[in-house]
Amino acid sequence: MSTHADAGELIDDLEAGELSVEFEGQEPWDLLEWALDRFGSGLAISTAFQEGDVALIDMAYKIDPAVRVFSIDTGRLPQETHDLVEQLRERYDGLRLELVSPDGAQVQRLVDRHGPNLFFRSVENRLLCCNVRKVQPLTRVLAGLDAWVTGLRRDQWASRSDIRKVEVDHDHGAIVKLNPLAEWAEDEVWDYLRENDVPTHALYEKGYTSIGCLPCTKPVAKGEPVRAGRWWWETDAPKECGMHCAIETGGFEHELHAILGEGSHE
Repeated sequence: MSTHADAGELIDDLEAGELSVEFEGQEPWDLLEWALDRFGSGLAISTAFQEGDVALIDMAYKIDPAVRVFSIDTGRLPQETHDLVEQLRERYDGLRLELVSPDGAQVQRLVDRHGPNLFFRSVENRLLCCNVRKVQPLTRVLAGLDAWVTGLRRDQWASRSDIRKVEVDHDHGAIVKLNPLAEWAEDEVWDYLRENDVPTHALYEKGYTSIGCLPCTKPVAKGEPVRAGRWWWETDAPKECGMHCAIETGGFEHELHAILGEGSHE
């Protein structure tokens, strides 16, 4: 816990609101510079290697090459994602990039009970898979942090339209959640990437606009929403996995408890 800020140094909802107002209209790197100074080694960038994520890695690395970056390797990612990991490691010398895997025993129980492609059968099954492969490992990482940085933007989906640049993440122990790109539009992100020659995911060239696990992501037609290619077989379901917002999951909690195993407090 030595890297943690003292409890009194963490931000409450009031200060988060004031900071969001203060940083609204400022550049993403302004917020990153402030956050790295405020939280130091208690801060990490969460990346799924999408366009905004790699832009943030570039910005933060220029401020502090020792910045910590982590990604959840679900076990179902496309090869192009792993190729980009190698490119980033080569581009940013000494980059602290950690790939976090889900608990092997939990994944084994999930697959034993429901098969490898359970997500196609129901929304609850899909959320169960997302929880085991993504949400649980994320929760473990965040338990050791004071603040985390995401690439969320307001223009990505309706559920993200009101995100603030500085938030208190009450779903993860009231640590601080920072969304430096919240007010940027997609074209602003791509302008930054081109101007700074930042490596980007190869699947963008194939019509993908939002990239996650291989079975759950597909290219989208021109003019479709950015996240339309995520879980495209579902109707009237959230285009979220539970990493960034609480999702009403109906009755799957009992099944999740069984998969997580006795004694789990995730």
